[in-house]
Amino acid sequence: MHALVADDDPITTAALVGALRRWDLEVSVARDGIEAWNAIGASGGPSLAVVDWMMPGIDGLELCRRIRGTPAHAHMYVLLLTARDGRADIVAGLEAGADDYLVKPFDLHELRARVHTGLRILTLQQRLAEQIGMLQATLANVKQLKGLLPMCSYCKSIRKDEDYWQQLEAYISDHSDAEFSHGVCPACLERARRDFGLSV
Repeated sequence: MHALVADDDPITTAALVGALRRWDLEVSVARDGIEAWNAIGASGGPSLAVVDWMMPGIDGLELCRRIRGTPAHAHMYVLLLTARDGRADIVAGLEAGADDYLVKPFDLHELRARVHTGLRILTLQQRLAEQIGMLQATLANVKQLKGLLPMCSYCKSIRKDEDYWQQLEAYISDHSDAEFSHGVCPACLERARRDFGLSV
């Protein structure tokens, strides 16, 4: 899993990078909001970001808003890191789009617990996306018969567009995954014997 650390404080950045790498994450670093936004938009960008509120260029709140406003990045898990600990600040951070909020100076054990929560959510999202993709692929291969079918009462052919008639089995084959195996039912066999003068 690829994580981004966006903070203009070198000491905080070093502590975050060291911790995330110990927890087996690949880590990129951005020293301001503009650099962070560019890293998020790059190919193979991060799935998780630890973002400082107060940064040059683009602050953490605006970065959160941009992430949530861009469908390609909206799935990213964002942990907002700040010295602001007021109730209104927490609400503002979450409303801007942060998934979680951690106050400086942070405790490494708490950081680890919150990062692992983010990774668990990202893993579940990935599994769900894979299952949805498999379901869509399955549905794309499913053909269904529905609606009113105009059928000849004598030969059982189906009328298609422009008054074109098609045999029932050909129509069903075109609109479903059914396959046909031909045989003769007892009633038809008896009728054929009578019609052709065959002995029993």
